[in-house]
Amino acid sequence: MRQILSDYSFSQIPFDDIERLGQASLLHRDLFCVSWLLGRFCNYKCSYCWPYARSSIRDHRPLSLLIKTMDEIKRQARERGFNSFHFSFSGGEPTLHKGYLELLEHYSGDVNNSNYQSVHMTSNLSPGFKWFEKYSQAVQSLHRVSVTASFHKEFAKREVFADKIKFLQERDIQVTINMVMAPKQFEELWEDACYFHQREINVTLKPQSDPKAQKVVEGYSPSMFKKLREGLPQRDYVGELLRKKSKKSYRPKAKWMSGFPSHKSQVFQVELTDSKGNTWYMDQAERFNAFNFNRFRGWECSSGYRSLIIREPDGFIKRSYSCSDKPLGHIETGFKLFDRPEVCMTNSCVSSADSKIPKRKKGSLLPLWPNTIKG
Repeated sequence: MRQILSDYSFSQIPFDDIERLGQASLLHRDLFCVSWLLGRFCNYKCSYCWPYARSSIRDHRPLSLLIKTMDEIKRQARERGFNSFHFSFSGGEPTLHKGYLELLEHYSGDVNNSNYQSVHMTSNLSPGFKWFEKYSQAVQSLHRVSVTASFHKEFAKREVFADKIKFLQERDIQVTINMVMAPKQFEELWEDACYFHQREINVTLKPQSDPKAQKVVEGYSPSMFKKLREGLPQRDYVGELLRKKSKKSYRPKAKWMSGFPSHKSQVFQVELTDSKGNTWYMDQAERFNAFNFNRFRGWECSSGYRSLIIREPDGFIKRSYSCSDKPLGHIETGFKLFDRPEVCMTNSCVSSADSKIPKRKKGSLLPLWPNTIKG
């Protein structure tokens, strides 16, 4: 029986006293992070999906423009001293973009010129096994490949869904299932989550947000919050699977990183530092909302300087999804990154793509990137 609650108590983190936080790979690498929503077109029409989150009409921009934009992002990032890259693609359903695999092949073709390159995808896993074999080949040369798998019971059978994930895991691809734990269906969803957990698949437990994505909805009991905050700890299931089969990862090693933390049991992606210099960890930034730890207005944030988001169908390029700042530019007309980190102007970070970007309280001298990077 796989453990249900985390050995490391995230509830012990002194959130009110935290001075700096960020995804560890961003704090300890020269990493530039891109979150790219390719379009709203989706082949599912879930009854609970927000109207603005999907479309039945193809709204994808041409591959040539995507490649041009990717190359320009890398050029500006390298000007600022960042030569490691993480691109995260979502939608709608990103696998429906006809040029998606070619875009990944273009990205992979630049790996020898970078210190590190990783890619992430958020998908409903609706393509067949043949498509995922092509996908695994397109990203084979990258240092790390990960997928957030969105499970929708109205369209997907959990056994087949899990089989596709095991297929990806065997090809050295990290997978986490994304489950919004709506309070009215919590017990049913919890049973599904535990099924995946017992099949050695990581599950992200997300509290449901209100329609404006401003706060967590009401209706969660204390026991539900306990599971959201401590439940289903993340593990390196891909590494465990490869070791069982006496195989080694074929992923290349990074050319450079500084003081990168490692842990033997659970996977911890987020690092937090309090005012006394104590370091705390969390497996993923998605848990922040369960603790109401997503308000960073007035903090110095490195989004827009060493990260950006591209959001369709409007095509604007911004520092973060939740950000109320003026956009950095537009995919059709160009953009310019900040020349230095800027102060956060937004009331709350609802998306983990925003909250994981390194940030620090006003006046803190804790570094937002390794000291070998200019800035």
